[in-house]
Amino acid sequence: MDVPPYCKHFKVLGCHSNSFACKCVVLAFVALILRAVLLPTFHSFGGAEQSKLVFISNLPLSLGQKFGIRKDKFLEVPQIVWGLNNQKIAFARACLTARFLNRTLLMPSLSASLFYKEVELLEPISFDKVFQFKKFNSLCNGFVQLGEFSDLRNRTGAFELQKGSGRRWTPERDLDQLKQHNEDPYNEFEVIRIIGKNPFLWHDHWPVKDYAKVFECLVLVDEIMNEADKVVSRIREIGAAQVRSQNESPQNGINRAEKPLLQPVPYVAVHMRIEIDWMIHCKKIEQRSNITQICSSKEEIMERVGNIAGLKTPVVVYLAVADSLLHDPSILGGWKEGLIPYEKKKLGFEGTFKKFPYLIQSAIDYEVCLRADVFVGNSFSTFSNLIVLDRTQKLIRMGVTSSCGVDVRWPSYAYNILGEAKGPQRWMTNMSGSSLQAISYGSNDISCCVDP
Repeated sequence: MDVPPYCKHFKVLGCHSNSFACKCVVLAFVALILRAVLLPTFHSFGGAEQSKLVFISNLPLSLGQKFGIRKDKFLEVPQIVWGLNNQKIAFARACLTARFLNRTLLMPSLSASLFYKEVELLEPISFDKVFQFKKFNSLCNGFVQLGEFSDLRNRTGAFELQKGSGRRWTPERDLDQLKQHNEDPYNEFEVIRIIGKNPFLWHDHWPVKDYAKVFECLVLVDEIMNEADKVVSRIREIGAAQVRSQNESPQNGINRAEKPLLQPVPYVAVHMRIEIDWMIHCKKIEQRSNITQICSSKEEIMERVGNIAGLKTPVVVYLAVADSLLHDPSILGGWKEGLIPYEKKKLGFEGTFKKFPYLIQSAIDYEVCLRADVFVGNSFSTFSNLIVLDRTQKLIRMGVTSSCGVDVRWPSYAYNILGEAKGPQRWMTNMSGSSLQAISYGSNDISCCVDP
């Protein structure tokens, strides 16, 4: 019997071809060869090892994403600016861009102050001073990944990617640029640093559902949540006192004051956009777009909120208004009987709000509106749109895809659009949208139904 060539070498080590030990060694050797040929390592894909991957649940946008988001390749973006909700959209857009490039997004800097033109006056604030960093990565695990600059091995080796601008820079050209930089030789750079425009102004390539997933992962830090808790508790205390007062009134016939309130007393939140700069802005939009249902006067808002069908009174109405309106007593007068208006000054929280920068104040207001039993906003406001998106997500998780003609928990309304019984239009976010265009810039084409 002939001895295989590779077994002749084992005789040198005292291993005979007909021995059991030699056969085991040969089998092990063959197995190693087959593994090397048939199972290439993850080094073939951008140098990412399995231990440096976070696996993705869906939407594999590149070859590397079939094996996970790389934790050793990063995307860096410019400082995120403007209002709270513009910053949330910009952050989500940066996350989804990093996902497309199969990279971890380096934790960006947000802006605590609000300046639209005086960029040098912007006050930066770290992302983890507003939102919980670890909680974000835990909730978004497998979808997007956030990293820290301390994770970098070589801080000087970044490739700078200039975002295009102007009318000629179309969405198609923008997407082609991203695809190009998702291949070699750019894949070899540890960091791709995008320079140029604020991410809010980037072309939008991502569906509403992807944005909603990122927004769900944004949880405010405990300090901000605690401040929102205090405001909500105070609103409910006032509401409970109103209910007890009504129960004690002689016209009710019996005294039910001793009966404890088993459920938290509901409240309504109204995002009231009537400040001068907003009215100037929305009037210009109405003129350009030939649409009349954008601006709403104080009187129109009060009337339509008072006409919400099935709204039980007495009820506290929390007014989320600009600081410039806090010293205008007229916003607290003229409401329908049973609607008890309060804003942060009347609640006794004006001083508490002022100790925080603009961004944190907006985050507290957002959380108070988000938790309201009924929310009423303006469909051309980014603030209102994102609250309704969050509330729509809650309803979808409960199996509710329509609020048309039915009573649902957490209903939302748009006061700038006339609805049933001369009240505001019922409102749910269309989750099948191919982009966030309508939410980012507003729309009067809203519905009480969704396609989840």
